[in-house]
Amino acid sequence: MGTHRRPKPPSRARIATLGMAAGAVSLLPTQSQAAPEPSVDEVRKQVEKLYEEAEAPTEEYNGVLEKQKKLQGEVDGAQDRLARKQQEINELREKIGPLAAAQYRTGAIDPSVQLFLASDPEEYLDKAQALGRTSDRQAAALRALQSRQRELAQERADAAKQLKSLQEARTKAKEKKDEVTAKLTKARKLLNSLTASQRATMEADQKRDDVAAGTSDAPASYNGPASGRAKTAIEFAYAQLGKPYEWGSTGPSSYDCSGLVGAAWRSAGVSLPRTVKQMYDAGRKVSQADLQPGDIIYWYNDSQHNGIYIGNGKAIHAPRTGKNIEITQVSYMPFYAASRP
Repeated sequence: MGTHRRPKPPSRARIATLGMAAGAVSLLPTQSQAAPEPSVDEVRKQVEKLYEEAEAPTEEYNGVLEKQKKLQGEVDGAQDRLARKQQEINELREKIGPLAAAQYRTGAIDPSVQLFLASDPEEYLDKAQALGRTSDRQAAALRALQSRQRELAQERADAAKQLKSLQEARTKAKEKKDEVTAKLTKARKLLNSLTASQRATMEADQKRDDVAAGTSDAPASYNGPASGRAKTAIEFAYAQLGKPYEWGSTGPSSYDCSGLVGAAWRSAGVSLPRTVKQMYDAGRKVSQADLQPGDIIYWYNDSQHNGIYIGNGKAIHAPRTGKNIEITQVSYMPFYAASRP
């Protein structure tokens, strides 16, 4: 019977070599599936899309802030009224105190106690006064106290509702702020993923597009045909050329789109609502064929982006994050509508 030899176990070096080979093989599918780095043009398009998507929630944020400001004023007013009512009640109680003490000394039940125990306080006061159980002065004081306490209860209920609305507005504002911030953060990360050379290429491409579109953020003076308030508004907008876009800003060092339009017309003595949507709803609509310098241009839709028409097919606007207030062709973006303040 022959002797069977056991196979010789592989050496440590052999095991290591096999392990490396297996590891190399396992990496091959992963490497072949790796997504290619986006090109400069793709990054640019993604960034521009994110900036565009940030405009609508920016305008919603502006609107919520305006509502929040109004509600804060209402809450402050309600708190002032509550304080005044409470002071009036305290003063009435001080006046009623001596009257109640006198009544107590005569052996009668304190009228204020009877008043609050009565099922119908008004009826009680009428009967008590008719029977001579309380003086005219005391009855008047008790009626006043009762009235002020009813008013105080109503004021407290109203203040609670206003405070709830204010808290809801604050929550909504935070949600919109977070939405805008998330998009801008994503855009910034995309830009930071580019090399210095790629960023320079993208900036050069943007400048080339701006030149082709007749866009410029260089300081300039208005010398067009506008007059009166429209001219004042346009001249104000021209004075802001080159200042940066900043979402939620109304000046004076930076603006968002509706912030610039509102500030320009405010300089001419015309008060406009805060947001693109509110301006659109409030303005008298004009057709593109009837545009006059000073009219408000709306691009994309009625709530996303606007600027001021300056004549010759051009408008001045605060474009988006990363760019400055500029003059551009109205046709550079999809025209939606126009209104006249």
